[in-house]
Amino acid sequence: MLKSLSTSLIVHGVLAVAVGTTALAWPGVTVLALVIVFAVYAFIAAGLQAMRAFNGRTAGPVTEHLLLALADVAAGAVALAWPGPTALVLVLIVGSWAVVGGFFEFFAAFRSGEPAGTRALFTLGGLASIAFGVVLFARPDMGAITLALLFGLFSLISGARMIAHGIELRRTPTTLHSIPQTEETEETEETEETEIRHAA
Repeated sequence: MLKSLSTSLIVHGVLAVAVGTTALAWPGVTVLALVIVFAVYAFIAAGLQAMRAFNGRTAGPVTEHLLLALADVAAGAVALAWPGPTALVLVLIVGSWAVVGGFFEFFAAFRSGEPAGTRALFTLGGLASIAFGVVLFARPDMGAITLALLFGLFSLISGARMIAHGIELRRTPTTLHSIPQTEETEETEETEETEIRHAA
């Protein structure tokens, strides 16, 4: 379960980094181009959230990831379906998407059973997403190029965080399985010592 979950996180992170790099490197990006990039990213992110939902161990994570997947789909669909998209419309859509996702991630940090590293990543990611949305709402009149720069930076940061989270989850099974092996080895050694004493 953890391996498939970590894989989806790493794939999501790589996708975010690729989208962020594209947004930052695209010279003279237009609003229509940003709409397409954002919609494609949102739809793929929704699929990855759905994968993570059905890898969850309890109903809580399933509900959270499915709601995030629905938010991704809704944001991408609205961005594509809006007639004559403008920078203002796209700013409001992306800002709403960032704030909603940020709140879900922030509250996920306080879910029971999460290790300290995961809690920290969820908290930082949620706060960063909320801050990004607030910045967009505070300056809704920004142009396409400014929005591309902010969205690109946000995607790069989010992607790096998700990759780090995925790598951490990949290491978790190794850590967990090493503990029982150590205890079993110690018990075997104690048994052998006892048998030697009895034989003597």
